[in-house]
Order: sequence, then structure tokens, then C-alpha cells
Amino acid sequence: MKILYAIQGTGNGHLSRARDIIPILQQKGELDILISGIQADVDLPYPIKYRFKGLSFIFGKKGGIDIVDTYQKANLKQLFNEINSLPVEDYDLVISDFEPVSSWACKKKHKVCIGLSHQSAVINKKSPKPKKTDVIGKAVLRNYAPVTASYGFHFEKYDEQIFTPVIRQQIREAKPQKKSHYTVYLPAYSDEKIIQVLSICNGIEWEVFSKHSKKTYRVKNVRIQPINNEAFIDSFINCTGILSGAGFETPAEALYLKKKLLVIPMKGQYEQQCNAAALKKMGVPVIKSLKKKHISTIQNWLDSSQKILVNYPDETEKIINNILKEYGTKTSQQTAILGDGIPTLKKLKAKTFGKILTQLAE
Repeated sequence: MKILYAIQGTGNGHLSRARDIIPILQQKGELDILISGIQADVDLPYPIKYRFKGLSFIFGKKGGIDIVDTYQKANLKQLFNEINSLPVEDYDLVISDFEPVSSWACKKKHKVCIGLSHQSAVINKKSPKPKKTDVIGKAVLRNYAPVTASYGFHFEKYDEQIFTPVIRQQIREAKPQKKSHYTVYLPAYSDEKIIQVLSICNGIEWEVFSKHSKKTYRVKNVRIQPINNEAFIDSFINCTGILSGAGFETPAEALYLKKKLLVIPMKGQYEQQCNAAALKKMGVPVIKSLKKKHISTIQNWLDSSQKILVNYPDETEKIINNILKEYGTKTSQQTAILGDGIPTLKKLKAKTFGKILTQLAE
């Protein structure tokens, strides 16, 4: 069986999860890997068959996506060419972790594409949502990487096709030594802003992993260092607590390790707003932004003895086996196409994404 596993390369969570999924897929058949996106800091120790620019959202420095930079770097003509050039018809099974090139190539060529991602769980009607509705955010999640069937990961099992997080073996096998520092990963904030706020908390050692710095330096009680996977894991495993964005993998692994957790969802990022709603429901403190007015909440969190218990069993291979059982044959794929009614696309135009980006830019 020839399998294509396509991974979103914006951010680090997708690639971190892929490190555990890839070895299992390699046991099931002949595997090719596709990565699209330009914002990841984590490398994969596996050969990559396809590398595409895809459609990446660019992190800003004020707590959200840099819409202008995202719009300027979105080469829609190139994206359209990448979609057309990808030979998805050569594969028996295509699995997409919120990756747009493979998803749209399958949709255009009327081929089954299986979504295996956190986003698949976020858009599920039974998953927690923020009180404020984000119409554009929902549209992006539903249209960015359309799939035939979804298998999702979330903080809790909200529905039948939603599973608990994939926790890397490196984390599962870790033997934490609880040290006094706090690990910080807030890629949408500038180093200056992080230092300005966190340095107010006296007596706390902050280890900040930055997307905006190429060197290590210290200001008062805040240590800034470039993102390095091994250094981050070492800091993460042995810290007292985690201050991060409301992504998925980092909070999930923090909960698994029983670390104190405080999250700040990115502005204008609907997925993170949904994650924050789910985490808040579980008892994790959430603040809207990294500002001095939230210092009292941060200090209360530092002074707390937060304990949130979760049960995240290793179900990765079981999920892969379920996918192969359901969609691993030509007959089952044909049935899926007919049953799900994938629309015929006579002409897939890049303006499909252009409309979304234009709305965001406004």
C-alpha cells in the first residue's frame, strides 16, 4: 500500500505529533511524506518527498497573526500550481494533518482524503467553542484543508471520532526533575513585550523560547533563547509550570506531565480561542493578552498549587488501524466518495483562498 502523509508546517505541533505517527505508518505500507508551510522550528528525522510553500499564517509580535505579512507572502499562483502538480492519484491512501495542498489536490481529483488532526476535532459541533462567534475563523478551519472523513485529537474525548492527544514517546518516557523555573512559549509576542511583563514577577525564573531571537541573552529574571527542540524539551520536562499560547500539543503535554499551565490564546486565531474555551472548562486559567493589567492573574497562578488530572493513553496505532480498516481499500474509498458526496470541481481557482485572506486583511 502506498500512503501519502501530508503535514502542516506552520507552527511546531503538527511536526511534533508526526514524529510518533510516521513510524507507525511506515510499518503499514510504502510511505511518502509531504510538508507545506514556512513557520516551523522543528525538523523531522525522516526523508521528505514533497516540500511546498503551501499557505502559511505568519506569527506577529503583538499577540496574533500578522495579517499583512501573511497576505503578502501568500503566493496563490504558486499554491495553485502545487495543488495541480501533486500526484495524489498515485497513492492508495492520503492522510492530511490540516495540510492544504494534499487536501485540495484530492478534492480536485475526486480522491478520498482522511483528516488526522487537531483541527478536525475543533470544528466538531460537540467540541467547546468560545462565547463569541467567529464566522471567518470557522470558514478558515472548514475550507483551509477539506477532507472526506475526520479523525481528531482534543484535550478530552468529546465525540466518537475525537481522541485524546498524541503524546510523544520522548515525553511519555521522560523522568521529570521538578526545578524552579517556568518555561514560556509565546511565538506571537515580541521578546521586548514578554520581558516587560514577566520581569515584574520577582523571584521567578522565566525560560523563554523565542521565534524572534537568534541569540541567547538575559534581562533581569527572564532568559531569552532561540527555539531548539532538545533545549525546549529539557526545559519543559523539568519546569514548575508552562506559560504558552493556546495551541494544542504544548498544553496537552503540559497536562500529561501534570505541570501548572496558563495560556494566552492568539488574537484572531479561532482555533486557539476554541482551545482556550476547552482548557478553561478543565480548570486551566486563561488570560486574553500579555499585558500588565493581567499581572495579578499571573501571580495568582504562580502562587497556586494547580493540579489537573488527565488520562491520555497511547492510542496512536489503534487510530491508524481504524483508518486503514475503513479506508484502506479501493472499494471502501469509492464508497466513501459516493457516501460523502464530494463535489465535482471543474476548476479549482486560487481565489478560493484569496477571498479568505482578503477578508482577514480587512
